Amino acid sequence: MSVNLSLLPADEKNKVELDKQAAFLVWKLKEAKTGPDEIDQQVGKIVDEAERTWFIECVAKYKRLMGVA
Repeated sequence: MSVNLSLLPADEKNKVELDKQAAFLVWKLKEAKTGPDEIDQQVGKIVDEAERTWFIECVAKYKRLMGVA
């Protein structure tokens, strides 16, 4: 099934972007290319509470999937 992401509403596009960022940061953590402080810094930059919560949930999801403690 093909989905055109450009047709999504702005808030959904942002959720997709936050999910991608979370996946990348957890991958970097797993590969020892960064520390947990970078994730904390990213969380601190997110102003909207709902977006912050979403990002934290995505980080937890990818940590679980990638086996990162």
